[in-house]
Amino acid sequence: MKIKCVLIDDEPLAIKVLQNYFNNFTDFEVIATFNNSLEALDFINSTTVDAVFLDINMPMMTGFELISLIENKTKVIITTAFREFAAESYDLDVLDYLVKPIPLPRFIKCINKITTEFNLKNNIKVETTKGDSHIFIKVDKKMMKINIEEILFIEGMKEYIKVVTADKTYITHKSLTSLSEELPSDRFLRIHKSYVIALNKVKSIEGNRIQIQSYTIPIGRNYSKDVKTKILE
Repeated sequence: MKIKCVLIDDEPLAIKVLQNYFNNFTDFEVIATFNNSLEALDFINSTTVDAVFLDINMPMMTGFELISLIENKTKVIITTAFREFAAESYDLDVLDYLVKPIPLPRFIKCINKITTEFNLKNNIKVETTKGDSHIFIKVDKKMMKINIEEILFIEGMKEYIKVVTADKTYITHKSLTSLSEELPSDRFLRIHKSYVIALNKVKSIEGNRIQIQSYTIPIGRNYSKDVKTKILE
């Protein structure tokens, strides 16, 4: 079952950017695009749509006015070049607020939000302990889906990071901090300026080193307190 999306923006380039992003996510389908609010409203109210990506500054009718006229419970994601409307948008119960130009990592976070809402709405159970919770990283021009439960640790290497699982290692152009923000904080811990580990994969701790499977990972001096609090206690 694909998640059906509609894109509404009077800028063709903005729609093109989102379409290119969506091409990497096979669970999603862009079923229509509009640069006219009235046409979009008629389509949304007469078609099954799971998520609407909507620009605020539209001719004839603003994005906010369109939201007030949507008759069903379609989730709305605001896309805009203006940050100052964020508070007003959340009063309208929008799912997310994306500021243009929209970075791919930020778009991925939005995709994960939509997926969660879609699963709840359709009573689709997601067992994170079985590895169904996931992240996407770009590897060799492809967006690779990696189950969070499979990750052993992540290593920062200047402008790149290495995501290590039991079966495979992925290298991507991304910062360690950026990726760690996408991971659940109760399951992952930064133990060194260059390492984030999966807490449930720790085999042993000896001195200032952690053992995960056959890997020995150093504990940074500035991170030792967190290690003692979250692992040893």
